[in-house]
Amino acid sequence: MIHPEIEKRKTFAIISHPDAGKTTLTEKFLLFGGAINTAGAVKRNKANQSSTSDFMEIEKQRGISVATSVMGFEYKDKRINILDTPGHKDFAEDTYRTLSAVDSVILVVDCVKGVEEQTEKLMAVCRMRNTPVIIFVNKMDREGKDAFDLLDEIETKLNISLCPLSWPIGQGHTFKGVYSIYNKHLNLFEPDKTKIADPVIEVSDLNDENLNNFLKPAELSGLKSDLELVEGVYGSLDPNMYTEGLLAPVFFGSAINNFGIKELLDTFINIAPSPRSREAEEREVLVEEKNFSGFVFKIHANLDPKHRDRIAFLRICSGKFERNKFYYHTRQDKKLKFSNPMDFMANEKSIVEEAWPGDVVGLYDSGNFKIGDTLTEGEKLQFKGIPSFSPEIFKEVENRDPLRTKQLEKGIQQLTEEGVAQLFIQQPGNRKIIGAVGDLQFEVIAFRLEHEYGAKAHFRMLSYTRSNWVSSTDKKKLEEFVKRKQMHIGQDKDGNPVFLADNDFMINMTKRDYPDIEFHKTSEFK
Repeated sequence: MIHPEIEKRKTFAIISHPDAGKTTLTEKFLLFGGAINTAGAVKRNKANQSSTSDFMEIEKQRGISVATSVMGFEYKDKRINILDTPGHKDFAEDTYRTLSAVDSVILVVDCVKGVEEQTEKLMAVCRMRNTPVIIFVNKMDREGKDAFDLLDEIETKLNISLCPLSWPIGQGHTFKGVYSIYNKHLNLFEPDKTKIADPVIEVSDLNDENLNNFLKPAELSGLKSDLELVEGVYGSLDPNMYTEGLLAPVFFGSAINNFGIKELLDTFINIAPSPRSREAEEREVLVEEKNFSGFVFKIHANLDPKHRDRIAFLRICSGKFERNKFYYHTRQDKKLKFSNPMDFMANEKSIVEEAWPGDVVGLYDSGNFKIGDTLTEGEKLQFKGIPSFSPEIFKEVENRDPLRTKQLEKGIQQLTEEGVAQLFIQQPGNRKIIGAVGDLQFEVIAFRLEHEYGAKAHFRMLSYTRSNWVSSTDKKKLEEFVKRKQMHIGQDKDGNPVFLADNDFMINMTKRDYPDIEFHKTSEFK
């Protein structure tokens, strides 16, 4: 039988294109969950500071999220674990890895811009794992696309069936509020960016006389005809199709004004799945198993710049995690004990005595962990689903201060192990090449090297634009290939050979010349 503590857990990620309002929505969830008292933007004065999900120095300066934040809070007898992800495409890989650690997703769509390219890519990753998705259409207080047009666009571009569970009354300057189809109540719009407003009226029937006191006849008849059309076209929610990732419930609101958030949160805790079984290389790990297991999906160095700490984020998959108990590190084949495991509230941390499947705990790490590592109570397991993707920009690291070589090496090592970008070592000469999806990653690395490690680096652009992991069933043929193509071979963090090429033509020619060598776009080919 599944333990009640597991059923209580709801672990999900909030994902979106940049500027759709993802970090704001995260803050508002914390506000409604009582985890913070007032909400504020990323740039804020010190006087009213409380937990906010963008806490790295560069995030505050740029007003963007570049690292996944983890936050937990209690709401209506449920334990909610939110993973707020970077929206910027240059940090997509961090988001992809985070999606491997959650049980469901809330996807934020801006009603003005609609579905954007990055949203489509994120949805494709959710589809790889059949992750259940809820869509929140944000910024309804602005002039944007018509609600029905938006639903058509989402359905077409994201290739998923929809089921609206709330409906907007008007939009932009005519926006009056949201009607909850799921709970049959009406919430009228009163902009308030910091506090929670009470719902104005609950109705069990749209013919209720009281509605005339709040809505004009034209608004009321417009709402009724919209809802008839919604029901005719989209029908009612099929919970099984949602949990299988085939149907997405849709909510409307304005995160910055705290509007439509409560409807979303209240429905979410009712329908979103609790932790489920997970696939390991060896077998399926059931959530109700007695023995503990979990995997590291993120590593973050210098969470607190005053203390040079490095924290591994562990998602618990089965059993119960306990403080000061020895656990088996399957890759290193050794036992480790954690005396200060951390629970997170954005940048607030507290020591946790025990944790359950669905929870994310932070483990202080002196260099034992890599992304994808598994901890168990003795069984040799390796959880699936945390691939490295092929980068598109490659730059060689050049040291600008030879007296700080040690600090530079340590910084590059730690930041790439954290997953900010990928490190490839090229011989002869131990050349360090960093591969990334976008230029912003190099900016972040340079900034953090200087501010956290006291090292200065310059990145010299290389001609490579493609990378493929290479393997072969014939060990000798692989060794010969690596020797012959030495100028184009780098080794990844696990010592696997990676073929670096200038373009697709070069890869295709090499494939033709070496038929015994297999080329892979992600590291997950074993």
